[in-house]
Amino acid sequence: MGQEKIRILYIDDEINNLHAFKANFRRKYEIYTASNTLEARKTLQSIPLHIIIADQRMPGATGVEFFNSIKENYPDPVRILLTGYTDIEALVDAINKGQIYRFIRKPWDDFELQNTISNAYEIFNTRKELERKMEELEKANDELSRFIYSASHDLRSPLMSVLGIINLSKLDHSITDPNGYVAMIEASVLKLDRFVQKIIEYYKNNRIQVEYEPIDFNVLIRESIAFARHQNDTIHFEVEVEQRADFYGDAFRISLILNNLISNAVKYQKPENEHQIVRLKVNANSHKAVIHIEDNGIGILSEHLNNIFKMFFRSRTNNMPGTGIGLYIVKEALDRIGGDITVSSVYEKGTTFIITIPDQHAER
Repeated sequence: MGQEKIRILYIDDEINNLHAFKANFRRKYEIYTASNTLEARKTLQSIPLHIIIADQRMPGATGVEFFNSIKENYPDPVRILLTGYTDIEALVDAINKGQIYRFIRKPWDDFELQNTISNAYEIFNTRKELERKMEELEKANDELSRFIYSASHDLRSPLMSVLGIINLSKLDHSITDPNGYVAMIEASVLKLDRFVQKIIEYYKNNRIQVEYEPIDFNVLIRESIAFARHQNDTIHFEVEVEQRADFYGDAFRISLILNNLISNAVKYQKPENEHQIVRLKVNANSHKAVIHIEDNGIGILSEHLNNIFKMFFRSRTNNMPGTGIGLYIVKEALDRIGGDITVSSVYEKGTTFIITIPDQHAER
Protein backbone atom coordinates (compact mmCIF):
# COMPACT_ATOMS: atom_id res chain seq x y z
CA MET A 1 0.00 0.00 0.00
CA GLY A 2 1.23 3.49 -0.85
CA GLN A 3 1.71 6.07 1.86
CA GLU A 4 -1.37 8.20 2.55
CA LYS A 5 -1.18 11.63 0.96
CA ILE A 6 -1.41 14.61 3.28
CA ARG A 7 -4.74 16.36 2.75
CA ILE A 8 -4.42 20.14 2.92
CA LEU A 9 -6.99 22.91 2.68
CA TYR A 10 -5.58 26.29 1.66
CA ILE A 11 -7.82 29.37 2.12
CA ASP A 12 -6.95 32.68 0.49
CA ASP A 13 -9.06 35.36 -1.17
CA GLU A 14 -6.33 35.97 -3.76
CA ILE A 15 -7.00 33.51 -6.58
CA ASN A 16 -3.43 33.74 -7.89
CA ASN A 17 -2.12 32.50 -4.54
CA LEU A 18 -4.50 29.53 -4.65
CA HIS A 19 -3.32 28.59 -8.13
CA ALA A 20 0.34 29.02 -7.17
CA PHE A 21 -0.03 26.87 -4.05
CA LYS A 22 -1.82 24.08 -5.90
CA ALA A 23 0.68 24.15 -8.77
CA ASN A 24 3.65 23.92 -6.38
CA PHE A 25 2.37 21.15 -4.11
CA ARG A 26 -0.27 19.11 -5.97
CA ARG A 27 2.17 16.30 -6.84
CA LYS A 28 3.21 15.82 -3.22
CA TYR A 29 -0.02 16.53 -1.34
CA GLU A 30 -3.79 16.23 -1.84
CA ILE A 31 -4.70 19.89 -2.19
CA TYR A 32 -8.07 21.57 -1.65
CA THR A 33 -8.52 25.32 -2.02
CA ALA A 34 -11.14 27.86 -0.99
CA SER A 35 -11.37 31.57 -1.75
CA ASN A 36 -13.56 32.29 1.30
CA THR A 37 -14.60 30.75 4.62
CA LEU A 38 -17.97 29.53 3.27
CA GLU A 39 -16.22 27.37 0.65
CA ALA A 40 -13.77 26.23 3.33
CA ARG A 41 -16.59 25.03 5.58
CA LYS A 42 -18.13 23.00 2.76
CA THR A 43 -14.78 21.28 2.24
CA LEU A 44 -14.44 20.60 5.97
CA GLN A 45 -17.86 18.94 6.00
CA SER A 46 -16.94 16.46 3.26
CA ILE A 47 -13.17 15.90 3.48
CA PRO A 48 -11.22 14.58 6.54
CA LEU A 49 -8.35 17.07 6.42
CA HIS A 50 -4.94 16.84 8.06
CA ILE A 51 -3.84 20.47 7.74
CA ILE A 52 -5.55 23.82 7.18
CA ILE A 53 -3.57 26.81 5.91
CA ALA A 54 -5.33 30.16 5.96
CA ASP A 55 -4.39 33.70 5.05
CA GLN A 56 -4.81 36.13 7.94
CA ARG A 57 -6.17 39.11 5.96
CA MET A 58 -9.37 38.06 4.22
CA PRO A 59 -12.67 39.92 3.73
CA GLY A 60 -15.46 38.82 6.03
CA ALA A 61 -13.29 36.99 8.56
CA THR A 62 -9.59 36.86 9.38
CA GLY A 63 -7.71 33.59 9.44
CA VAL A 64 -7.64 33.69 13.25
CA GLU A 65 -11.40 34.25 13.44
CA PHE A 66 -12.01 31.35 11.06
CA PHE A 67 -9.76 29.00 13.05
CA ASN A 68 -11.46 30.05 16.27
CA SER A 69 -14.91 29.37 14.77
CA ILE A 70 -14.10 25.81 13.65
CA LYS A 71 -11.94 24.53 16.52
CA GLU A 72 -14.87 22.99 18.42
CA ASN A 73 -16.42 21.08 15.49
CA TYR A 74 -13.14 20.34 13.69
CA PRO A 75 -10.42 20.06 16.35
CA ASP A 76 -8.17 17.57 14.52
CA PRO A 77 -6.63 19.44 11.55
CA VAL A 78 -3.39 21.26 12.36
CA ARG A 79 -3.64 25.02 11.71
CA ILE A 80 -1.06 27.15 9.90
CA LEU A 81 -1.49 30.89 9.44
CA LEU A 82 -0.12 32.83 6.48
CA THR A 83 0.39 36.56 6.91
CA GLY A 84 2.06 39.27 4.89
CA TYR A 85 2.00 41.69 7.83
CA THR A 86 3.95 41.95 11.03
CA ASP A 87 0.89 42.17 13.24
CA ILE A 88 1.92 41.17 16.77
CA GLU A 89 -1.58 41.63 18.16
CA ALA A 90 -2.99 39.27 15.53
CA LEU A 91 -0.31 36.69 16.31
CA VAL A 92 -1.06 36.80 20.04
CA ASP A 93 -4.76 36.56 19.25
CA ALA A 94 -4.07 33.53 17.06
CA ILE A 95 -2.26 31.73 19.86
CA ASN A 96 -4.99 32.46 22.39
CA LYS A 97 -8.01 31.78 20.21
CA GLY A 98 -7.19 29.89 17.07
CA GLN A 99 -4.77 27.21 18.35
CA ILE A 100 -2.25 27.99 15.60
CA TYR A 101 0.65 25.61 15.13
CA ARG A 102 2.87 27.87 13.00
CA PHE A 103 3.04 31.27 11.27
CA ILE A 104 4.45 31.58 7.76
CA ARG A 105 5.30 34.95 6.17
CA LYS A 106 3.98 35.76 2.70
CA PRO A 107 5.27 35.30 0.12
CA TRP A 108 6.12 31.84 1.43
CA ASP A 109 9.33 29.96 0.89
CA ASP A 110 8.54 26.56 -0.66
CA PHE A 111 11.17 24.73 1.38
CA GLU A 112 10.09 26.32 4.66
CA LEU A 113 6.42 25.66 3.97
CA GLN A 114 7.10 22.06 2.96
CA ASN A 115 9.02 21.44 6.20
CA THR A 116 6.22 23.05 8.18
CA ILE A 117 3.63 20.82 6.49
CA SER A 118 5.73 17.72 7.18
CA ASN A 119 6.11 18.62 10.88
CA ALA A 120 2.43 19.50 11.17
CA TYR A 121 1.47 16.11 9.73
CA GLU A 122 3.67 14.38 12.30
CA ILE A 123 1.88 16.31 15.03
CA PHE A 124 -1.48 15.31 13.55
CA ASN A 125 -0.52 11.63 13.57
CA THR A 126 0.91 11.89 17.09
CA ARG A 127 -2.32 13.42 18.37
CA LYS A 128 -4.44 10.75 16.69
CA GLU A 129 -2.23 7.99 18.10
CA LEU A 130 -2.51 9.56 21.55
CA GLU A 131 -6.30 9.69 21.20
CA ARG A 132 -6.33 6.03 20.18
CA LYS A 133 -4.15 5.07 23.15
CA MET A 134 -6.36 7.08 25.49
CA GLU A 135 -9.47 5.32 24.17
CA GLU A 136 -7.79 1.95 24.65
CA LEU A 137 -6.71 2.94 28.15
CA GLU A 138 -10.19 4.18 29.08
CA LYS A 139 -11.72 0.98 27.73
CA ALA A 140 -9.23 -1.19 29.65
CA ASN A 141 -9.79 0.85 32.81
CA ASP A 142 -13.55 0.53 32.44
CA GLU A 143 -13.30 -3.24 31.93
CA LEU A 144 -10.95 -3.55 34.91
CA SER A 145 -13.28 -1.52 37.11
CA ARG A 146 -16.25 -3.65 36.11
CA PHE A 147 -14.28 -6.83 36.75
CA ILE A 148 -13.14 -5.62 40.19
CA TYR A 149 -16.69 -4.65 41.11
CA SER A 150 -18.12 -7.95 39.88
CA ALA A 151 -15.43 -10.00 41.62
CA SER A 152 -15.79 -8.01 44.85
CA HIS A 153 -19.56 -8.33 44.78
CA ASP A 154 -19.37 -12.10 44.18
CA LEU A 155 -16.80 -12.56 46.94
CA ARG A 156 -19.21 -11.36 49.61
CA SER A 157 -21.54 -14.33 49.18
CA PRO A 158 -19.03 -17.04 50.23
CA LEU A 159 -17.66 -14.76 52.96
CA MET A 160 -21.14 -14.37 54.43
CA SER A 161 -21.59 -18.15 54.20
CA VAL A 162 -18.40 -18.71 56.22
CA LEU A 163 -19.54 -16.20 58.85
CA GLY A 164 -22.96 -17.86 58.97
CA ILE A 165 -21.41 -21.27 59.61
CA ILE A 166 -19.19 -19.81 62.36
CA ASN A 167 -22.21 -18.19 64.04
CA LEU A 168 -24.19 -21.46 63.86
CA SER A 169 -21.30 -23.32 65.46
CA LYS A 170 -21.32 -20.78 68.29
CA LEU A 171 -25.05 -21.15 68.85
CA ASP A 172 -25.14 -24.96 69.05
CA HIS A 173 -21.66 -25.29 70.61
CA SER A 174 -20.79 -27.92 68.01
CA ILE A 175 -17.14 -26.82 67.87
CA THR A 176 -14.73 -26.53 70.73
CA ASP A 177 -12.04 -23.98 70.06
CA PRO A 178 -9.56 -23.98 72.94
CA ASN A 179 -6.83 -22.32 70.85
CA GLY A 180 -9.06 -19.64 69.38
CA TYR A 181 -8.62 -20.74 65.77
CA VAL A 182 -12.28 -20.21 64.88
CA ALA A 183 -12.14 -16.72 66.36
CA MET A 184 -9.05 -16.01 64.25
CA ILE A 185 -10.86 -17.26 61.13
CA GLU A 186 -13.86 -15.06 61.95
CA ALA A 187 -11.66 -11.99 62.43
CA SER A 188 -9.87 -12.62 59.14
CA VAL A 189 -13.14 -13.11 57.25
CA LEU A 190 -14.55 -9.90 58.72
CA LYS A 191 -11.40 -8.02 57.75
CA LEU A 192 -11.61 -9.35 54.19
CA ASP A 193 -15.29 -8.45 54.01
CA ARG A 194 -14.55 -4.88 55.11
CA PHE A 195 -11.93 -4.63 52.39
CA VAL A 196 -14.36 -5.96 49.78
CA GLN A 197 -16.99 -3.44 50.89
CA LYS A 198 -14.49 -0.58 50.51
CA ILE A 199 -13.67 -1.70 46.97
CA ILE A 200 -17.38 -1.67 46.15
CA GLU A 201 -17.70 1.82 47.68
CA TYR A 202 -14.73 3.04 45.65
CA TYR A 203 -16.25 1.67 42.45
CA LYS A 204 -19.67 3.21 43.11
CA ASN A 205 -18.16 6.60 43.98
CA ASN A 206 -16.35 6.65 40.65
CA ARG A 207 -19.16 5.24 38.52
CA ILE A 208 -22.42 6.61 39.89
CA GLN A 209 -23.40 9.98 38.46
CA VAL A 210 -23.61 12.91 40.85
CA GLU A 211 -27.27 13.65 41.57
CA TYR A 212 -28.56 16.41 43.81
CA GLU A 213 -31.67 16.14 45.96
CA PRO A 214 -33.04 17.58 49.22
CA ILE A 215 -30.92 16.49 52.19
CA ASP A 216 -32.18 15.97 55.74
CA PHE A 217 -29.04 15.80 57.87
CA ASN A 218 -30.97 14.48 60.88
CA VAL A 219 -31.90 11.41 58.86
CA LEU A 220 -28.42 10.88 57.38
CA ILE A 221 -26.70 11.24 60.76
CA ARG A 222 -29.17 8.85 62.39
CA GLU A 223 -28.61 6.24 59.67
CA SER A 224 -24.80 6.55 59.91
CA ILE A 225 -24.90 6.14 63.70
CA ALA A 226 -27.05 3.03 63.35
CA PHE A 227 -24.55 1.68 60.83
CA ALA A 228 -21.61 2.35 63.20
CA ARG A 229 -23.24 0.94 66.36
CA HIS A 230 -22.69 -2.60 65.08
CA GLN A 231 -18.98 -2.06 65.69
CA ASN A 232 -19.38 -0.91 69.29
CA ASP A 233 -22.71 -0.50 71.05
CA THR A 234 -21.15 1.15 74.11
CA ILE A 235 -20.18 4.36 72.27
CA HIS A 236 -21.94 7.51 73.45
CA PHE A 237 -22.96 9.81 70.60
CA GLU A 238 -23.51 13.53 71.15
CA VAL A 239 -25.44 14.94 68.19
CA GLU A 240 -26.32 18.53 67.33
CA VAL A 241 -27.92 19.25 63.97
CA GLU A 242 -28.92 22.78 62.99
CA GLN A 243 -30.45 22.94 59.51
CA ARG A 244 -32.08 26.31 58.98
CA ALA A 245 -32.92 25.99 55.28
CA ASP A 246 -33.41 23.49 52.50
CA PHE A 247 -30.13 21.93 51.45
CA TYR A 248 -29.47 20.19 48.16
CA GLY A 249 -26.65 17.69 47.78
CA ASP A 250 -25.63 14.22 46.65
CA ALA A 251 -27.22 11.93 49.25
CA PHE A 252 -25.20 8.87 48.21
CA ARG A 253 -21.81 10.56 48.60
CA ILE A 254 -22.70 12.48 51.75
CA SER A 255 -23.81 9.19 53.34
CA LEU A 256 -20.60 7.57 52.11
CA ILE A 257 -18.55 10.32 53.75
CA LEU A 258 -20.46 10.19 57.03
CA ASN A 259 -20.41 6.39 57.22
CA ASN A 260 -16.64 6.21 56.76
CA LEU A 261 -15.78 9.02 59.17
CA ILE A 262 -18.20 7.97 61.92
CA SER A 263 -17.13 4.34 61.52
CA ASN A 264 -13.50 5.41 61.98
CA ALA A 265 -14.40 7.50 65.02
CA VAL A 266 -15.94 4.37 66.58
CA LYS A 267 -13.26 1.94 65.42
CA TYR A 268 -10.28 3.92 66.67
CA GLN A 269 -11.42 4.38 70.25
CA LYS A 270 -9.21 3.39 73.18
CA PRO A 271 -10.56 0.07 74.54
CA GLU A 272 -9.55 0.98 78.08
CA ASN A 273 -11.46 4.27 77.99
CA GLU A 274 -14.70 3.96 79.96
CA HIS A 275 -16.19 7.09 78.39
CA GLN A 276 -15.92 6.62 74.64
CA ILE A 277 -17.55 9.58 72.92
CA VAL A 278 -18.21 10.65 69.34
CA ARG A 279 -19.50 14.22 68.90
CA LEU A 280 -21.36 15.15 65.72
CA LYS A 281 -22.28 18.71 64.87
CA VAL A 282 -23.95 19.85 61.65
CA ASN A 283 -24.63 23.45 60.67
CA ALA A 284 -26.44 23.66 57.32
CA ASN A 285 -27.89 26.66 55.53
CA SER A 286 -28.76 27.60 51.96
CA HIS A 287 -25.08 28.07 51.06
CA LYS A 288 -23.17 25.22 52.68
CA ALA A 289 -23.12 22.53 55.34
CA VAL A 290 -20.30 22.33 57.87
CA ILE A 291 -19.98 19.02 59.69
CA HIS A 292 -17.74 18.36 62.72
CA ILE A 293 -16.95 14.78 63.68
CA GLU A 294 -14.92 14.56 66.87
CA ASP A 295 -13.82 11.58 68.94
CA ASN A 296 -11.72 10.98 72.06
CA GLY A 297 -9.95 7.98 70.59
CA ILE A 298 -6.33 7.10 69.94
CA GLY A 299 -5.65 10.07 67.68
CA ILE A 300 -3.24 10.38 64.77
CA LEU A 301 0.45 11.19 64.89
CA SER A 302 1.13 14.68 63.54
CA GLU A 303 3.64 13.36 60.99
CA HIS A 304 0.91 11.14 59.52
CA LEU A 305 -1.74 13.83 59.02
CA ASN A 306 -0.53 14.74 55.52
CA ASN A 307 -0.78 11.12 54.37
CA ILE A 308 -4.07 9.85 55.78
CA PHE A 309 -6.06 10.61 52.59
CA LYS A 310 -3.66 8.60 50.41
CA MET A 311 -4.78 5.20 49.20
CA PHE A 312 -3.64 2.26 51.37
CA PHE A 313 -1.94 4.50 53.95
CA ARG A 314 -2.27 3.15 57.46
CA SER A 315 -0.71 4.44 60.63
CA ARG A 316 1.57 1.87 62.29
CA THR A 317 0.88 3.22 65.77
CA ASN A 318 -2.03 0.88 66.44
CA ASN A 319 -3.16 -2.66 65.79
CA MET A 320 -6.70 -1.69 64.80
CA PRO A 321 -8.07 -3.38 61.65
CA GLY A 322 -8.26 -1.06 58.67
CA THR A 323 -8.10 -1.14 54.90
CA GLY A 324 -6.33 2.13 54.17
CA ILE A 325 -9.06 2.98 51.64
CA GLY A 326 -11.81 4.64 53.72
CA LEU A 327 -10.34 8.14 54.02
CA TYR A 328 -9.19 8.03 50.40
CA ILE A 329 -12.80 7.34 49.39
CA VAL A 330 -13.96 10.22 51.61
CA LYS A 331 -11.59 12.66 49.86
CA GLU A 332 -12.55 11.38 46.41
CA ALA A 333 -16.28 11.70 47.21
CA LEU A 334 -15.79 15.26 48.49
CA ASP A 335 -13.87 16.21 45.36
CA ARG A 336 -16.76 14.93 43.25
CA ILE A 337 -19.27 17.22 45.00
CA GLY A 338 -16.97 20.22 45.46
CA GLY A 339 -16.48 19.74 49.19
CA ASP A 340 -13.47 20.09 51.46
CA ILE A 341 -12.12 18.39 54.57
CA THR A 342 -9.64 19.34 57.28
CA VAL A 343 -8.33 17.27 60.18
CA SER A 344 -6.74 18.03 63.52
CA SER A 345 -5.58 15.41 65.98
CA VAL A 346 -3.67 14.95 69.20
CA TYR A 347 -2.18 11.51 69.69
CA GLU A 348 -3.85 9.61 72.57
CA LYS A 349 -6.40 12.46 72.89
CA GLY A 350 -8.64 12.27 69.83
CA THR A 351 -9.32 13.49 66.31
CA THR A 352 -11.61 16.07 64.71
CA PHE A 353 -12.64 16.15 61.06
CA ILE A 354 -14.38 19.23 59.64
CA ILE A 355 -16.22 18.73 56.35
CA THR A 356 -17.59 21.57 54.23
CA ILE A 357 -20.12 20.75 51.50
CA PRO A 358 -21.61 23.45 49.22
CA ASP A 359 -25.35 23.61 48.67
CA GLN A 360 -26.11 22.89 45.02
CA HIS A 361 -28.78 25.48 44.24
CA ALA A 362 -27.68 25.73 40.62
CA GLU A 363 -28.40 22.05 39.99
CA ARG A 364 -32.05 22.15 41.02
